[in-house]
Amino acid sequence: MPDTLLFSPLTLRSVTTRNRIVVSPMCQYSATDGVPEDWHLANLAARAVGGAGIVFTEVAHLEARGRITPWCLGLWNDAQEAQLARIARFIDGQGAVPAIQVGHAGRKGSTGKPWEGSKPLSVAAGGFDVIGPTDQPWAEGYPVPAAMDAGTIATVLAAFADAARRAHRAGFKVFEIHGAHGYLIHEFLSPLVNTRTDEYGGDAAGRSRFLMAAIDAVRSEWPADLPLFIRLSCTDWVAGGLTIDDTVDLCRRLAARGDVDLIDCSSGGADPRQQIAFFPGYQVPFADAVRNKAGIATGAVGMIQSPYQAEEVLANGRADLVFLGRTLLADPHWPLKAARTLGATVTWPDQYARASRF
Repeated sequence: MPDTLLFSPLTLRSVTTRNRIVVSPMCQYSATDGVPEDWHLANLAARAVGGAGIVFTEVAHLEARGRITPWCLGLWNDAQEAQLARIARFIDGQGAVPAIQVGHAGRKGSTGKPWEGSKPLSVAAGGFDVIGPTDQPWAEGYPVPAAMDAGTIATVLAAFADAARRAHRAGFKVFEIHGAHGYLIHEFLSPLVNTRTDEYGGDAAGRSRFLMAAIDAVRSEWPADLPLFIRLSCTDWVAGGLTIDDTVDLCRRLAARGDVDLIDCSSGGADPRQQIAFFPGYQVPFADAVRNKAGIATGAVGMIQSPYQAEEVLANGRADLVFLGRTLLADPHWPLKAARTLGATVTWPDQYARASRF
């Protein structure tokens, strides 16, 4: 059988994946008080059984006011941790790497479910108060955030450390900080949003100070032998916002730290004026630029649909991992089928072995 990079292992610190296919974090908006339900286990279990190398939970939020919707996942109490541990055990038992993304929605919190329009929710309608780098809302009609002072910043950073401790106890082997899509960390990073005049604003170094502090907080509890990923929006898609050159410069500084292992390269979300042309692989050039200019491993994401496309991204050195979202929502067994397409040998679950030739 010919060798394929898509089905070759990748070692990051003490963790080795069985292939380069990653289930991208995808919100399900189906939790109760931040606690995963049976839906979350079934959803992620199917993708682990389906052959992915790394299986990410959706973003688990640091605190109740840090959720996107009232139905988003959390990781701030024991009940949430216990149910997430159940999910991590199952993923690990299928030979996939259990991974968790953790973040804070910032000023984009307190909205409804996407299939109900994602409309802002008032406190009276079941929403909650939100925070952000400044008191400017994401768009007209959205909640006005409370500008974070030193005490609020310290509280959120402590929550990052607590989430890392809980994630490790729950059995996850990869931790990803969500710094993209217009949520809290991205709000600090983007000059379109962050107009602060203190040490957390101003130039690129000041605007990245909150991210760097979050990494320090996570690494204070996340073991040195386990990998840490960062998801970034590599461009804001709006004039005056972050560009890929800005992101490359940031990632050079992240690489120099030595405690960040991979950049999950996404884009957009900070400003509703963004204009994005969607097509298969539209974000792959960001992963390519960061990997080859900043000297740090990357994950490519963005409508990667075919096994050949995924293989090309890796074979041409444009990324180290391929993150799949909608592709794996549509077909949780895509990795097993992709192996057949590319002529790679993989092990099917014993219970599914009879289907391996179909």
